[in-house]
Amino acid sequence: MANHKSAIKRIRSSETKKVSNKYQHKSTRTAMKKFLEINKKKDAEKELPVLISMIDKLAKKNIIHNNKASNLKANMSKHLNGLKK
Repeated sequence: MANHKSAIKRIRSSETKKVSNKYQHKSTRTAMKKFLEINKKKDAEKELPVLISMIDKLAKKNIIHNNKASNLKANMSKHLNGLKK
């Protein structure tokens, strides 16, 4: 257990951040899974900007690496371009 007051506070704050980051990451992964299940191009075009925004926010907060964010966005765009009308 931590001996210093600041270390105890750090444990509390890091736990709070961990829960928040986990929630954001999980909700983004769920959104990606739902996006990949979309079969209509028109629906996917509406959802892609929202999904890209979520991925960018994760990268900005260092929840995921910038390169991983780029790869995810590329894969989502590739899925969209592969869809038929």
